[in-house]
Amino acid sequence: MTSGDSTAEPTAGRAPRPRSGPSIADVAALAGVSSQTVSRVSTGAERVRPETRERVLAAMAELGYSPNHAARALRYAHFETIGVIAHRLARTGEARTFEAVVEAARLEGYTVTLVDVQSPSSDDLTAAAARLTHQAIDGLVIIRAEEQSPETLALPARMPVVVSDSRFVTHHPAVATDQAAGTRAAVEHLLSLGHTTVHHLAGPADSSPAGLRVDSWRACLVEAGRPVPQIVRGDWSATSGYEQGLKIAQDPEVTAVFCANDEMAAGLYRALHESGRSIPEDVSVVGFDDIPLAEHLWPPLTTVAQDFHAIGQELVDLLLRQIRDGDSLTDVRSLLPVELVVRSSTAPPASH
Repeated sequence: MTSGDSTAEPTAGRAPRPRSGPSIADVAALAGVSSQTVSRVSTGAERVRPETRERVLAAMAELGYSPNHAARALRYAHFETIGVIAHRLARTGEARTFEAVVEAARLEGYTVTLVDVQSPSSDDLTAAAARLTHQAIDGLVIIRAEEQSPETLALPARMPVVVSDSRFVTHHPAVATDQAAGTRAAVEHLLSLGHTTVHHLAGPADSSPAGLRVDSWRACLVEAGRPVPQIVRGDWSATSGYEQGLKIAQDPEVTAVFCANDEMAAGLYRALHESGRSIPEDVSVVGFDDIPLAEHLWPPLTTVAQDFHAIGQELVDLLLRQIRDGDSLTDVRSLLPVELVVRSSTAPPASH
């Protein structure tokens, strides 16, 4: 056999290269769709029309195409996984935001890996981010940074990040609800009923949302020329609302209370009842969040509704724009509206 023989046998010890199987482009051509649509079907994303999905699946079956997600992840460094860092996930706001993020991610064909840190310290958050990065994620959602600032929060370089905290604008894209407008709506509602002033059962001092609500409550009273009472602080729990509520109930001058969340409002309900003060005849009460329990309290609770589904959807949308399109969104701040839901827990004061 000469060296120029075109029918030469393969070199000894080297296996012949296997014939490559059908590609994603082959499936797209047969189904009459884009390669991106085939990718969405193969990852289980739900935003594909049923008839389109059926066409793509039929083309996959006809061609014998089987997507290799692990190989694709290694090749393109895309894992279809989002990391989430939360602090005190047992709290309603964090839990409902996380639930909304999971749902929005699932619709896009992404899974979610969660780390619930014990404290919002920079060391804990940085360690949590590093741990998630080692678990192969495409991007990171931080539900609450609490006392952290953009300067103290160290995150992996070039990692797509979105934060549910408006303080991080110009550093990371941020999603927040309009805490100030919601608080103002609650306080102005109570003042419009004829209450001389509004007392405030506030959240913990180390909470950013609690601080925003305190600031807006105080500013609203000052602008209206009304007395600004001493705030009373809880820790977001119904138990703290009850304990602080017993003190509030002993003050006969209190006719209206704005609570920083609905759980503390529920605790206040019990304290007022045990103290012989009726809602809303003696004391009007407004909460914040509009949790499912709110309309089932008696009387049903007037509260400020936050759309947690919209928060989760916006967080995922901004993150995927960075992951898929490479968009730089550091100056994006998405401020979502809130709504005052008036129920039966507020009324004019008895002396009005």
